[in-house]
Amino acid sequence: MTISLNHTIVVANDKVETATFLAAILGLPPHRVLGHFAVVQIGKTSLDFVESDEPIAQRHFAFLVSEIEFDEIFERIIERGLTYWADPFRKEPHQINHWDDGRGLYFNDPNGHLLEIITRPYGSGGLNAKHPNPLLPKD
Repeated sequence: MTISLNHTIVVANDKVETATFLAAILGLPPHRVLGHFAVVQIGKTSLDFVESDEPIAQRHFAFLVSEIEFDEIFERIIERGLTYWADPFRKEPHQINHWDDGRGLYFNDPNGHLLEIITRPYGSGGLNAKHPNPLLPKD
């Protein structure tokens, strides 16, 4: 049996607003309602949004996208006037990183969850990349 991640539940203040935002930004089909979830299908995995009145603990979701998809998503981020960063600590606003000789950026969803789009998996460029991923050991 091949194991794969089927879904994960994401807490949101407004599940429909959040699911609509994510599907629109990533250029995915609209969410579907399944019981008390607003479900966004991302490949074989889904993010199942559920509402809560409690404070939302930030989570991080990274999406591996093609170069063309990156351009399209980036254009939608700019059109919406969203702040984006080159780093997960939000210290490099309005910049894109080039780790692993690809492109990546971070932005928030309506609940403060940190979303990331990358065109190369972490570490895939190795230490010989022009812009090695900062997570790779230098030794």
